Amino acid sequence: MATPHVSERPKVTVIGAGIGGLATALRLAAAGCAVTVLERHAAPGGKMRTVPSAAGPVDAGPTVLTMRHVFDDLFAAAGTRLEDHVSLIPQTILARHWWPDGGTLDLHANPEASADAVRAFAGARAEAEFRAFSARAERLFAAFDAPMMRAAKPAPLALTGHVLRRPRLVPDMAPLSTLAQTLARQFSDPRLAQLFGRYATYLGGSPYQSPAVLSLIWQAEAGGVWCVKGGMHALARAIADLAVRLGASFHYNAHVERIDIQNGAVRAVQLEDGTALAADHVVFNGDPRALATAELGPDTAPVAPQTRTDARSYSAQVWSFAAKAEGPELVHHNVFFSGTRQAEFDDLRAGRVPRDPTIYICAEDRGQAEPPPGTERFEIILNAPPLTTPDPKAEEFAPCLTRTFRTLDRFGLRFGPDPGPEALTTPAIFNRMFPASAGSLYGQSPHGMTAAFRRPTARTAVRGLYLAGGGAHPGAGVPMATLSGRHAAEAILSDLSSTSTFRQTATPGGMSTGSATTAPAPFPSSGS
Repeated sequence: MATPHVSERPKVTVIGAGIGGLATALRLAAAGCAVTVLERHAAPGGKMRTVPSAAGPVDAGPTVLTMRHVFDDLFAAAGTRLEDHVSLIPQTILARHWWPDGGTLDLHANPEASADAVRAFAGARAEAEFRAFSARAERLFAAFDAPMMRAAKPAPLALTGHVLRRPRLVPDMAPLSTLAQTLARQFSDPRLAQLFGRYATYLGGSPYQSPAVLSLIWQAEAGGVWCVKGGMHALARAIADLAVRLGASFHYNAHVERIDIQNGAVRAVQLEDGTALAADHVVFNGDPRALATAELGPDTAPVAPQTRTDARSYSAQVWSFAAKAEGPELVHHNVFFSGTRQAEFDDLRAGRVPRDPTIYICAEDRGQAEPPPGTERFEIILNAPPLTTPDPKAEEFAPCLTRTFRTLDRFGLRFGPDPGPEALTTPAIFNRMFPASAGSLYGQSPHGMTAAFRRPTARTAVRGLYLAGGGAHPGAGVPMATLSGRHAAEAILSDLSSTSTFRQTATPGGMSTGSATTAPAPFPSSGS
């Protein structure tokens, strides 16, 4: 049999350079595809963004890297190593937690140090409860990593069989309980239940409505936390730069107006400036709700229809600024807890900005290789409702300033000078930056046992149209969105293999390449 002819490099258009789109673009460029990335903003990263400050660019999105193996795998797919492109600084203290009663607890990268800290904080019984909780989280993470997070399309029946073959998982999952309910049973000290319940907010949910299985998120953080030198945006830039070296072409300030579909298949991408790009394979790295609500043209409305009606995850009020801090000794990750616990989530459920919020602070210049400067960069995050239940106070600068810094003042923490309006990102601003998201930062709500199965997967009902990003499976968060990029890339390569003579090519060192020419192709534009 004759060897099949290797066709021209397949052309793939990626809409959006968030971490999901970046991961997809890098994998496809390494596999030999001709990749064009269209990003509506001026730089890669999506929510992994920065804003200017007196002390330099300050992160205004994700703050640290967890689940490092996901990123090691991504760079290995391009024949290189993560540490050759970014400098990672491991954190010995994962997070420092503060309560209004004066209690303070550090959790550490060393599990024994964490157990000792819990004992000093709340006693021997609490230490035993913490060890048991950590063991449960580790079992849950190991059990659901492959059949859920790494599965391109998890199936409820297959997952049920997976659990039934491991009956010990059933009590660990506590399928009839919320996260808050199971934590209340596992911890006699309500402050520890409050601490680990906060992990539901990593997915934009409430511990009082999210399934108990989300306790596995603790294992993701317990497995290690790294700062990226230069901020998380440096990781996005490194992935984009590597993709360019492999032949991908990036175009910023490129606004996609619509995706054209004919006979159930993608045919073109139309830009706002009138440019039309023929496309057989398109990856949408935005909120899938934008497709379902026809923000990119009527042809995409059948995609991810559940996103039109399913509840949205939380939004946030985010401060990004430079200042001098006085008061408690901060580390990189800091959480100042509300004294009312459930009231914060009752407010969010009612569509209100919490009156007594829990406040997260990333002291971005702490936990680095060098001592922090006198004027430091800070990111402060408070939960807020999405725009589907709008609260005018979520958009008001003065009430947010007062609520944020009055709360921190009760802990003895003060910043000078106060940040101005330019330092605050609100749900409405997030919605303008990420269209059709309703300001939600995490896509669909994680509430309910079946929420994970309702997220749209990489393949859509439209031939040639794929999804990547935190709004798609396996969900929100930098590692999960990065895994979504793997799912999208693998779906495209699988479809190419079954419908064409395209073959991936690889160098002896293992890096897949498309051709010897890696310069990005010229980009036709009627606007220049």
